[in-house]
Parts: sequence; C-alpha cells; structure tokens
Amino acid sequence: QVQVVESGGGLVQAGGSLRLSCAASGRISGINAAGWYRQSPGMQRESVASIRTNDDSTNYADSVKGRFTISRDNAKNTVYLQMDSLKPEDTAVYYCNAQIRIGTYVYSYWGQGTQVTVSS
Repeated sequence: QVQVVESGGGLVQAGGSLRLSCAASGRISGINAAGWYRQSPGMQRESVASIRTNDDSTNYADSVKGRFTISRDNAKNTVYLQMDSLKPEDTAVYYCNAQIRIGTYVYSYWGQGTQVTVSS
C-alpha cells in the first residue's frame, strides 16, 4: 500500500523557520514530481512550490519566492520544503502531492496535511 506522509509542521514565531518533509512509502519505483500546497480556513488550496525530480526544476508561488526552498532525496523518496522568514500569513495546513511511479504508471497521491502556525 502506498502512503504519503507529511511531517515537520508546528508553531513558530514570525521570522522563524520550519522544514516540512513528505515521505512516500510502499512498493513504489520513485517520485516523478511533487508539490506543496497550503490551505487556510475559508480559502482555496493554493500551490506553494513544486519540483520535478528528473531535472530538479522548481516553481514557486510569488508569495514565497526567496523564502521557501523545495528539494528532494530520491534515495529516500522524500521531498522537503524549507521555509525561512516565516510570516503570519504563511499559517495554513500544508499538503504534499506526489506523482508516484509504480512500474510503468504514474499515480497522484495526497498526504494528510501538516499544520503550520506562525505567530506575530
């Protein structure tokens, strides 16, 4: 059974840092691409950052450029989101979406989310 599990959320003061992890497990061949999304109460889920694991190409939302960094460890089937200079408006539940390769097919999986709260 394939699982995608986020971790690393928590409470931090404005200006602080957190590193989120997104680990895929099960009988998988690897992760083709992954993205971090976030959702605040009453708001739509928005894309924060994404990465393609074959060439490490990345994309970031304008609101996090220069502060957040997405990276991956293919050997561990894990994607990270380093969040620096956090602001109260970064408070949200953060979700990972992974495009997971199983044999010759690619499937999309979501994690359960991890809460990030930034206090002012």
